[in-house]
Amino acid sequence: MQTLTIDLPLDGLPSPADLPEDFADEARFLLALKLFEQGRISSGKAGTLCGLGRVGFLLAAGRAGVPVVDLSDDELVEEFSR
Repeated sequence: MQTLTIDLPLDGLPSPADLPEDFADEARFLLALKLFEQGRISSGKAGTLCGLGRVGFLLAAGRAGVPVVDLSDDELVEEFSR
């Protein structure tokens, strides 16, 4: 698997004492969430990026307040009138 390393200045992060043990996992999830929210990656790719399956990512995205479907009002009416 290829990986990408991002250098971040420690001054821009919370103090090390305030960082949770799983900060790297949280950062990967937040990156995946933002890229998904912007429509730059699919939910499947977002799940892969943060170590979750597609469904797990979609559930977590919903809990984080990010809409997991992007339908217009007309599309919603049509979808739910069936």
